[in-house]
Amino acid sequence: MSRQPVLFVSHGAPDLLLQPGATGRLWQALGLALPRPTAILAVSAHWGSRQPRLGSTARPATLHDFSGFPEALYSCQYPAPGAPELAGRAAALLTAAGIPATTDPERGLDHGAWVPLSLLHPAADIPVCQLALQPAAGPAWHLELGRVLAPLREEGVLLLASGALTHNFGWLSWSPTATPYGPAEAFADWVGERLARNETAALLDYRRSAPHGAEAHPSEEHLHPLFVALGAGADTPPRRFSPGFSHGGLAMDAYLWGADALESDHLKEFAHV
Repeated sequence: MSRQPVLFVSHGAPDLLLQPGATGRLWQALGLALPRPTAILAVSAHWGSRQPRLGSTARPATLHDFSGFPEALYSCQYPAPGAPELAGRAAALLTAAGIPATTDPERGLDHGAWVPLSLLHPAADIPVCQLALQPAAGPAWHLELGRVLAPLREEGVLLLASGALTHNFGWLSWSPTATPYGPAEAFADWVGERLARNETAALLDYRRSAPHGAEAHPSEEHLHPLFVALGAGADTPPRRFSPGFSHGGLAMDAYLWGADALESDHLKEFAHV
């Protein structure tokens, strides 16, 4: 059983699935290039709870947890099987580490999980369960969640963290010719540089240390998945992929830990230089 990588993606708006663009091409390329996992643990910014919960249903529903998008999006389904055994294993790891966790036999997959999975693994044939994050907790808490869950990588589990590198709606432009917003670029590059240098302390203090740190995330839930991925990455620098910006202000960067030898012509387009 091959050791699985850890992948963070910026999931953007749900209708990315209808107009995938460069981000969608990146996800498709990653899905083709990465080793096939036995199961996927998805960590999405769109499920929060007071303490960690893990979806344990055998058939997770596709949750259309949004409004105001094209009708075609509401008919999209991602009928992957659930992973109740993985949910129990992850809950046991967390509880053993002093982090009480429970399972939820009804939770489906929200759009932060099923939208990227639809392009990463379109066959929907890999079991998936989802972990709830704790919006009231901070980056250090989520870093520890990732560190505790890192052993799952040795068991063939892909950790997919789905959030947003920048998430300030006031930074967005609806012009079809929108160029990257300067503060969003500055923040994204700062994060990339800190990750490359393994400067975890600075990342944990991003709201004060980073340019436009607090502005980039008026609320933190969309950056929490990055810290889970960072913790599970076992203190190794990730590879950065930059497919560009959505609506000028959403940096769509992805980060990959644990696949340094990965070579794919399809990924070269997105490698950050």
